[in-house]
Amino acid sequence: MSQDTLRVGIVGAAGYTGAELLRLIHRHPRLELVWVAGNSNAGRKLSAVLPGTLGVQGIGELEIERFEAADAQRLAEQLDVVFCCLPHAKSAEVVSSLYAAGLRVVDLSADFRLRSEEDYRTWYGEHPAAALLGEAVYGLPELHREALRDARLIAAPGCYPTSALLPLAPLVKSDLLDLSGPIIVDAKSGVSGAGRTPGPGTHFSETSEGIRAYKVAGSHRHTGEIEQELSIAAGQRVQVVFTPHLVPMTRGILSVAYLKPRAGVDAERCRGAARSYYPEGGLVSVMQDELPDTLWVRGSVRAHVAYRLDPRTGTLIAFGAIDNLTRGASGQALHALNVALGWDEDLGLPQLGQFP
Repeated sequence: MSQDTLRVGIVGAAGYTGAELLRLIHRHPRLELVWVAGNSNAGRKLSAVLPGTLGVQGIGELEIERFEAADAQRLAEQLDVVFCCLPHAKSAEVVSSLYAAGLRVVDLSADFRLRSEEDYRTWYGEHPAAALLGEAVYGLPELHREALRDARLIAAPGCYPTSALLPLAPLVKSDLLDLSGPIIVDAKSGVSGAGRTPGPGTHFSETSEGIRAYKVAGSHRHTGEIEQELSIAAGQRVQVVFTPHLVPMTRGILSVAYLKPRAGVDAERCRGAARSYYPEGGLVSVMQDELPDTLWVRGSVRAHVAYRLDPRTGTLIAFGAIDNLTRGASGQALHALNVALGWDEDLGLPQLGQFP
């Protein structure tokens, strides 16, 4: 390991976001994975839990360790960065111990995404480590690039919020929308967004031939995250009606937002605002004639956004497509870390989607 390489650990390495992190860290030129943890699989080789790592030198033979908060100080001597891929509420205690030990932490749960303890209580319940909320930086670089510089606690955004915020943030920043009413966001996600733990709603036989809405009418927790970030961008309170759907595919999210534009605002003006916000060479592509397709960004850290105006009703429609595991979780976590460390933003990140 060279002096320019950071030692990395993953808590919760056997889940979907953990597995995606393994894939991306392995190809990152300045990160070396040296430690993995997951209490339910403790004592097993990583290759026994994730067979895709079999035979991959330095990865497959790693033994999954059990992690307790008391281990944090010892780990601070062995690691430079830890990614935490645990569910919300379970993550906070682990993150707190690692952060207190002096480690840089990137948390992929929802525990540190919301700035307000009251907002967290509204959507998730009592916060296990509320004192750290003010230390965390929301890890969407396109919105918080400067705040991420040298950040030591990064809250990786949710996948649904990412797919909605990327097309919408330039519009609210440029004051192109009439925000007197709610923004309507209709989103469709592949089943990997539900995580690796099996449940009735994610069995193949119950998802392969159907499409369903779930957690509707303000009950999906990502609503608060989307509202928080749009309100910051707009400089005023923004309300969102968010309806997620589960569709029969493994990866990808397509979000479609229905908006009321200000007088004189058309699709080309929206594209102009987005291109100014996302300059050429970045990780967001503003499409002209095409509309986003999740297949085009599968396995990629890129996002595709587009805009259309319905002349009959005057409704503006904004589109955003991402891979929910790469751009919406693990790849975005690495993107934010690159920014925090002052590295090239796209260092080690896959920009070409898997096709077909």
